[in-house]
Amino acid sequence: MGILSVIVAAVAAFMFGAIWYGVWAKPWMQDTGIAVDADGKPANRSDPKPYIISFVSVVIVAGMMRHTFALSGIDSFGGGVVAGFGIGAFLATPWIATNYGFTGKPMRLTLIDGGYATFGCLIIGAVLTLF
Repeated sequence: MGILSVIVAAVAAFMFGAIWYGVWAKPWMQDTGIAVDADGKPANRSDPKPYIISFVSVVIVAGMMRHTFALSGIDSFGGGVVAGFGIGAFLATPWIATNYGFTGKPMRLTLIDGGYATFGCLIIGAVLTLF
């Protein structure tokens, strides 16, 4: 059940990411400076590499969160939600903020990407504890 819960949690967070970045697409593209085509879509949208890297990364995060939950005794839905939120808001997002602060990226980008990290980890935590 371990690997299955990690995969399901990763898929859920990845799907959430598709919705999140669908909503925040325009400001995200502006703030990242990503190249866009004539339709205003990312120029690299047909390149599978970013999607593969993203999915592998979210599997790694879900796997580490499962391991951390097991070591910490987090096994309730509420515990998974709170721990997932905490991991995203107080570990991942500050790291993102540090990187963006040094590269001069806008605060809005930190909020967009940090929001995905926070709510994506919350979703992973919720799904992991449902198993």
